[in-house]
Amino acid sequence: MTHMATAPRTFAAKIGGVSIEARGPLSEAVLSVLGAAEGDDEQAVECLSGLVRQAVSVEDPVRDDDIQLALFLMYAISYGSLDQVGAQWEWDPRLIVARTAIERVCESALRAQISMLDTPRARAADVAEALFDMTRPTPGPNLARFIARQADVAQAREYLALHSIYTLREADAHSWTIPRLTGRTKAAMLEIQADEYGGGDPQRVHQVMYGRTLRGAGLDDAYGRYVDAAPEITLAAFNVMTMFGMNRRLRGAAVGHLAAFEMTSSIPCRFVAEGLRRVGFGDEVAEYYDDHVEADAVHEQIAARDLAGALAEDEPELLPDILFGAAACLAVEGWAADDIFEKRKSGDSALRESDVARAIRGGASA
Repeated sequence: MTHMATAPRTFAAKIGGVSIEARGPLSEAVLSVLGAAEGDDEQAVECLSGLVRQAVSVEDPVRDDDIQLALFLMYAISYGSLDQVGAQWEWDPRLIVARTAIERVCESALRAQISMLDTPRARAADVAEALFDMTRPTPGPNLARFIARQADVAQAREYLALHSIYTLREADAHSWTIPRLTGRTKAAMLEIQADEYGGGDPQRVHQVMYGRTLRGAGLDDAYGRYVDAAPEITLAAFNVMTMFGMNRRLRGAAVGHLAAFEMTSSIPCRFVAEGLRRVGFGDEVAEYYDDHVEADAVHEQIAARDLAGALAEDEPELLPDILFGAAACLAVEGWAADDIFEKRKSGDSALRESDVARAIRGGASA
């Protein structure tokens, strides 16, 4: 029997054409701000400001449903993820204060939870070697191998839906960092990101390719459609890379995160492509993952040496943050994957209880 994690049903709002359900008072307050009619927004913002003061005292903000959805929604204002809803709030000082307070507690929690290796010398070759050591594949069962060998169609659809939280905005989180870099590190970042955005071909933009994957699997490619089904750690994985990219002081962490992300993508993508074909999906569904098998094998070399290694040489004071960003990527992405994998092993759904979760498992577009 399949069970889904339960979630409190409190307040839902239609934001940018997508229905999103609050997960507690903080995310309800953000949804209220985004959906407030003109003249009613001041009260909503004041309510949000008061709730943030309470939220920053939670024990583990990284795994807190309410905090992660609230942060996701505040970032969506700047991304324009939800049809530009709330664009007028992007630079409102009260929302900036609220977002910054939440970011600081999440960053502190990450730094406290993540183990760091010894710091290498600030030379490109040494930094690359350290990153390759950190990202070396490990044997044994994991989520990608599960998709390749055991997942059924419903489980593959779950995986694709949850993956959409990042992939329909693929590369954007790291691209916030581009203006914060110079010289050879900027050139290396752009070399990687140019491929992510299709190298000038709009049909090869990875976000567009993933939209085809979702449609081919009978899923919806509207951004945010599956937010209600995403557990907090899935949202946290996207929020962490966004936090690094949007804060100039964390540009080293953003570079380290991108390096680790690229260096751990090629092999899992090959497994997922195999699994999608095994359960009966065609090339139009697997194409996105096929593309990453080859591209990320090249990107990992650029990311380790020309991006992270060069940044450490040019700005050695950023080396600790480069390593922190890489470690944070491996930890949070690992927690998110393990969450799905462990639920699948125990026969539970990886999705949060919601109408959209039932639609995903039932085979209907939501």
